[in-house]
Amino acid sequence: MTAGTEPTTRRVALTGFPKAARRGVGDPRPKRELAAYAFLAPYLVLFTAFVLLPAGIGLWMSLHDWTYLGPHPWSGFANYTRLFHLDHAIGHFYWQSMANTGIFVVLSVPLLVVIPLAVALVMNAKIPGRNFFRAIYFAPYVLGVAVIGILWRFMLDPNSGIVNNYLHHAFPWTTDLPWAWISLVGVTVWWTLGFNAVIYLAGLQDISAELYEAARIDGATKWQQFRHVTLPGLSPVMVFVTTVTLIASANMFGQSLLITAGAPSHETRTAVMYIADEGLRSYRLGQAAAMSFVLALFLAILGVVNFRVFRNKGA
Repeated sequence: MTAGTEPTTRRVALTGFPKAARRGVGDPRPKRELAAYAFLAPYLVLFTAFVLLPAGIGLWMSLHDWTYLGPHPWSGFANYTRLFHLDHAIGHFYWQSMANTGIFVVLSVPLLVVIPLAVALVMNAKIPGRNFFRAIYFAPYVLGVAVIGILWRFMLDPNSGIVNNYLHHAFPWTTDLPWAWISLVGVTVWWTLGFNAVIYLAGLQDISAELYEAARIDGATKWQQFRHVTLPGLSPVMVFVTTVTLIASANMFGQSLLITAGAPSHETRTAVMYIADEGLRSYRLGQAAAMSFVLALFLAILGVVNFRVFRNKGA
């Protein structure tokens, strides 16, 4: 055997040994894999107990005429087909609530994507007291929806609210359109923009300063830096923010319940609000479960479309 062929022959000979033998007796990889599964186990248990199991029970309920009182006779897909008969009261009110949800999503999501980005750009700038402003913008988000709803319900009351008192005009903020939508969207943006702004801020701080320096050297303006450095760098963050905001807006419930109570004439009653009414007030739990799964299907489709749109833009 020549000196030139010895290493090659040795490598070929080594590949003939079993994988376990090549790893060695003290290979720590199986232990690391076991440790990873051990750390994941608590989450998997909670995910199964609070997501998979309730989803399975909900699907089973949607196939029955399920009420608080037994028995629960099998109905098959009757709860689903009833939703697609617009001449039926349940189908009519359900799709009206879905349309109301769509209106809220269309009005609120663009604002909750753009305004928090502008706020994050200001908070990321080197200005005096920026930590104070960060806390101020995020502060409303720590309040619960009950606090927000009751607070703004009194402030926007058409007769005795403090807002109309300062404006010296009786705007029907909670009782007529389009003022009710303006109230719901405005309150939601004020309440939740801090969360999206913090997410954007983390993404901005992750963009390398060298990219901005290179852009300045090349003579790029502030707008060109934002367009060609900031936006591409924030692309993954924007996917997350848009997806989370879409889901949260489509599940809006507390603001409509507490501020407008669905008024006027159920024009601001969202899908989740109607599902809650159907299940918890009318006691038609099987029908409410079917409505929930139809809504979940629409949200899944919306999420897929959102990912595809952002992926194509990134490409």
